[in-house]
Amino acid sequence: MADTQTAHAQETSGLKRAVTPAMLLLFVVGDMVGGGIYALVGEVGGRVGGALWSGFALALLLALFTAGSYAELATKYPKAGGAALYVHRAFGVPFVTFLLGFAVMMSSITSAAALSRAFGGDYLSEFVDLPVIITGLVVVALIAAINFRGIGESVKVNVACTIVELLGLLLVIAIGVAFVSGGDGDPGRAFEFKEGSDSIPFLVLAGASLAFYALIGFEDSVNLAEETQEPSRAYPRAIFGGLAIGGVIYVSVAIIASMSVPTEKLAGSDGPLLEVVQLGPLAVDTKLFAAIALFSLANTILINLITASRLLYGMGQEGVVPGIFRKVNPKRHTPVAAILFSTGVAMALILTGDLESLADTTVTLLLIAFIGVNLAVLGSRRDVVDHDHFRVPSWIPVVGVVVCAGLLTQREAEIWLRAGILLVIGLVLYAINVAVTRREAK
Repeated sequence: MADTQTAHAQETSGLKRAVTPAMLLLFVVGDMVGGGIYALVGEVGGRVGGALWSGFALALLLALFTAGSYAELATKYPKAGGAALYVHRAFGVPFVTFLLGFAVMMSSITSAAALSRAFGGDYLSEFVDLPVIITGLVVVALIAAINFRGIGESVKVNVACTIVELLGLLLVIAIGVAFVSGGDGDPGRAFEFKEGSDSIPFLVLAGASLAFYALIGFEDSVNLAEETQEPSRAYPRAIFGGLAIGGVIYVSVAIIASMSVPTEKLAGSDGPLLEVVQLGPLAVDTKLFAAIALFSLANTILINLITASRLLYGMGQEGVVPGIFRKVNPKRHTPVAAILFSTGVAMALILTGDLESLADTTVTLLLIAFIGVNLAVLGSRRDVVDHDHFRVPSWIPVVGVVVCAGLLTQREAEIWLRAGILLVIGLVLYAINVAVTRREAK
């Protein structure tokens, strides 16, 4: 039955099933172990202290609940659209569908914009000093061209970049282990929390609220469901496997970085892992590692822009945004209008925001959407589909809602304002679509 359903999807979809299970796993891993760990490990240390690994560990644990909900829904409804599709199938309220779908789309775009600005920071300055904004705009434009070229080409680029960035993080671990085992560094620092706080759990939660940004990525992959081979089998393995791989690497890198470099030094750099790779007997040229970090950032930007465009495409198919977004290029089989829109918004954000604010806005938008996805698992239980799919215990999405709501309490007013403005833009687009639809119905 699953094979029949897959074959039918291939016949009726405008998208090509070019993503293999192995490519999907690397897509998830590449999204997770990308810009977050390379750019923000020091910021987490600034919130938690030397025990910064605890923030990543807690974030991983909290992410597992929502990941379970995504695994069920992606295998139950293996189509592009992600959160918007799931909420629409569960509740059938077009306004809610649009709002959550737009929140996820904008989270991908804000993330791409944040990492595009990070691209022009300390890592790029190892080679050349260029204006951050101009660099970010050029990077987004080049990646948009890859996205337009085709999903097969895009995911193949992702696979190559993922291998490079994984090797880079393994290099950090090896260099740090050699440095610490030689009697240097301070192993005890990895178990020290920030001074001046009476509540260690509060520190860890604060760190996890930022480290959560580094773990997002599993949700991006569901927007490739319509382009993935055997999605009912591939998705649970890719989502949980990706989280396991990314989580182990993150915690290992965080522990080694903390033992090797004083927390204050990590927190003061937007290229914190450069501080590690130049230490000890296995030290490497910082230019080599900077190149690896730039590959990683570019890879994550690519994944975010792929996600945004595919989500817009899926929303167009559901009829909650103008129909132009569901059209694909007849030769490349890519959603050209959706690609152009997401690229344009990313460029606007690069011009108006910085790395930290855009990263925090990304997490805020995603947590709102995650609440909707967890509720959609429960709401869609009455909908029986004609193929086998993954299923989580009912208490998993309930805990997922509580976790997301708790993390939202860590957001500052400035971040809420920025997220609110982005959602208002969505509301304007929704109103335009409703007006056009009503006019065409007359």
